[in-house]
Amino acid sequence: MKLVIGIVRPEKANDVLEALYRAEVRGLSVSRIQGHGGETDYVETYRGTTVKMELSEKVRFEVGISDNFVDTTVNAIAKAACTGEVGDGKIFVVPVESVVRIRTGEEDTAAVTPVL
Repeated sequence: MKLVIGIVRPEKANDVLEALYRAEVRGLSVSRIQGHGGETDYVETYRGTTVKMELSEKVRFEVGISDNFVDTTVNAIAKAACTGEVGDGKIFVVPVESVVRIRTGEEDTAAVTPVL
């Protein structure tokens, strides 16, 4: 089992959701986050004061999946989120030791969807 974490531009979030749905990847979490990567810092005026903005808005997708769906999930996120510009985001694939579905008590691969 793996946890795939995709951090993408906010304007690409709907494209990523659609791509995951089309890839039959279900069961995900979405969060709005702020972060700093390779983007250039920009300056903004706030209440008459010039402020250097160092964090940019991003959307974080977390998907718990069986090992068979890692490539499908990563490819769906990567293709949907890509603009070719700095700041497109990152995808992390992290091993998962154990999963329990609270409603049914199912464990490990039976508790993640999809499973091949």
